[in-house]
Amino acid sequence: MTELDFNIDTHVTFSVSEYVAIITLNRPEKLNAVTPSMSESIRQLAEFCNSSSDVRVVILTANGPKAFCCGSDIKELDSYQSPWAHRMKHDHCDAIAEITKPTICAINGYALGGGLELALCCDIRVSTCNALFGAPEIKLGWVGGGGMAVYLNKTIGASRASRMLYTGDPIDATTGESWGIVDEVFTSATEMMESVITLATTIASRPPIAAQTAKLNMRAAVNMPLDQAVRYERDLRTICFYTEDAREGKAAFKEKRSPHFHGE
Repeated sequence: MTELDFNIDTHVTFSVSEYVAIITLNRPEKLNAVTPSMSESIRQLAEFCNSSSDVRVVILTANGPKAFCCGSDIKELDSYQSPWAHRMKHDHCDAIAEITKPTICAINGYALGGGLELALCCDIRVSTCNALFGAPEIKLGWVGGGGMAVYLNKTIGASRASRMLYTGDPIDATTGESWGIVDEVFTSATEMMESVITLATTIASRPPIAAQTAKLNMRAAVNMPLDQAVRYERDLRTICFYTEDAREGKAAFKEKRSPHFHGE
């Protein structure tokens, strides 16, 4: 792994192995509530993952048996010098959403407020059976600011999103799976992480340009009108088709051998 040229908060850990990066929130005694320093570390790590050829897939998870993340540390919210400074901050949710490599969120326990937003910024989400998903900001007098309404609406539909946003009440893992917040629920964190590592390793074995292009393709499918999304997909395919990885894939298929992809 290329050495980091910046320091990260002690409440965030980071590792890379076999092209799989793992960003871990490590403040379980505070339900992994995110401080401004942690937010900055997440932002810097996301930028590193984008720029590093050693990273092809990013897993976002957290330590502790009770919570993935309960959002921003409320005690730290008064540290902003002005409402405008609060508005203009580069949020860690934005940074995770802007990762160009495939992302997987492994959720153990509560994913509330900004914690749910953080999870929704990832491409694939799984959880343990003790997970709770909620947007409780309304109970405190405000609304989410990391894309809560947008991501929930696109993920579970307007009616269900409205129910969560207007009441602030959480839903359990079973409901979260049936609504589409997560696509798989595990009985334990150990089982979940074993499955996530296997999935990430599989994705990392694919041609990295094609994997990143597939992510662009998915985002276009969600956000563009149908005719534009189809045209964009054809443009993306053309770009991929003439990469060295595509040539290697075709050659390996013809020669009945395993391909070796280098991201070129």
